[in-house]
Amino acid sequence: MVFTVFRPFALIALLFALSGCNLLPKGDSGAAKPKIAANGGTMPATPIAQKCLAQLGQTGSRFAAIPDQYYGAGCSTLNAVRLSDLRGDQASFALANLGPVACPTATAFAGWARFGVDRAAQRMLGSPLARIETMGSYNCRNVSGTSRRSAHSNAQAIDISAFILADGRRISVAGDWNNGTQAEREFLKTIHRSACKRFGTVLGPAYNAAHKDHFHLETGDSNFCR
Repeated sequence: MVFTVFRPFALIALLFALSGCNLLPKGDSGAAKPKIAANGGTMPATPIAQKCLAQLGQTGSRFAAIPDQYYGAGCSTLNAVRLSDLRGDQASFALANLGPVACPTATAFAGWARFGVDRAAQRMLGSPLARIETMGSYNCRNVSGTSRRSAHSNAQAIDISAFILADGRRISVAGDWNNGTQAEREFLKTIHRSACKRFGTVLGPAYNAAHKDHFHLETGDSNFCR
């Protein structure tokens, strides 16, 4: 009789305990919480995210991984990092005005900055790179003139405005794409072409007036270079 009396209560207790597995918001679980990365930042627990962060670390870049954030309206920063500086052939170089960047975009950026920009600067302008000036990365907005979300809304794009060389020269997209010296113009066109090998979408002054002062570098499955 004791077993008969208490069995329903035991079943109810068991069901209540199991229901606790669904009390967390969708997409959140103990396994998905950020962990502490070797570089002092927070590391998402997914294997894909960990692999990307490891690849980024191998470039010699300094960065901090940040927790996933959803901002609503289709905007988010997932598997994102804050880059402090990137590694060149001879030394590290700084970054200006750069916000959160999705890890795959940051990894492509690090490779392009070193092997595309820094080496081209040394070969064509006689000085290594010291700093890259940007117009930002994450921005919850649409593609100009459309209702479609920009890659910036997911931190998958970076806008590049200028390059500072170790000898103090500043090469800007706005000032030197058309009006720089022959070497400066060729430098900008060369690194634009090299970006097309690493990013899915690359836009510059030749695309439209909205990009007359910067390069838009975007990761993804597309293959568009203008």
